[in-house]
Amino acid sequence: MQISVVILPDLLWPAAVERWRLAEDIGFARAWTYDHMSWRTLRDGPWLGTVPLLTGIATATTSLRIGTLVTSPNFRHPALLAKDAMTIDHISGGRLDLGIGAGAGGASWDARVLGDVELSQADRTARFVEFVDVLDLLLRDPSASHDGRFYEVVDSRTYPGCTQSPRVPFTIAGTGPKALGVVARHGAGWVTYGGLGTTHTHDEWYLAVRDQVDTLERVCVEADRDPVDVRRVALVSLEANWAHGTLAAWDDFVGLATDLGFDEIAVHWPRPDDASLPGVAPDVFDVICDRVSAGEY
Repeated sequence: MQISVVILPDLLWPAAVERWRLAEDIGFARAWTYDHMSWRTLRDGPWLGTVPLLTGIATATTSLRIGTLVTSPNFRHPALLAKDAMTIDHISGGRLDLGIGAGAGGASWDARVLGDVELSQADRTARFVEFVDVLDLLLRDPSASHDGRFYEVVDSRTYPGCTQSPRVPFTIAGTGPKALGVVARHGAGWVTYGGLGTTHTHDEWYLAVRDQVDTLERVCVEADRDPVDVRRVALVSLEANWAHGTLAAWDDFVGLATDLGFDEIAVHWPRPDDASLPGVAPDVFDVICDRVSAGEY
């Protein structure tokens, strides 16, 4: 089991560099960050832009894999995102993982910030499918065009192409059959935090994710893809105190994820100075760090 960490982009630059370098020194498999225009209770506090942040972190670290968890079509265009991802891949020496999701619906700030018309759930899913298809095209082919329902790309250029082959790996968020179908077609990895909502109990999480795993394996077979080729990432939500409130709870969660065939667990870096941000208990996180450093996972 690999353990990765989510570092929110709410630290000013000197503190951010220190934290990401510490994640590298500890030995986390990856360090992820969110990609939002603004977020929750932090909307009017510090919140750095993810693309320039990851660009800077790429130059401040040497071995740590870095990535978005997740970026979305709510305010990203695939042509610009492809160019940015290709560039960060070069700056980092091939250490970028691109986490991609559909994004929250019309009530979210990301969905409203550009003044776009609110989409139905069906249209959001269709847009997501096209978004990932276009990203895949543009990152594989440095000279490409696309004419679709949601996106038009005319003679785009992403030379010299990605450092990683055949392109930057995608870790795709999804729970339903259509999104998991995108995973089967394009995903090096799949990420889930459970079923709908964020306050699941131990049993609810397990049952919801077991159903998702079953669906993923089915759609992979239908797409002529071996399900074991898809890296499975379990994101422990901030609110999932049942999974990380105590060391015993954490160990139990690791057991659940292992039983379901997950390869990686992503846990948030604790913020005990901010009561508005729940998450892993600091003393539990300290033990996780010690175990990661000792190679015990």
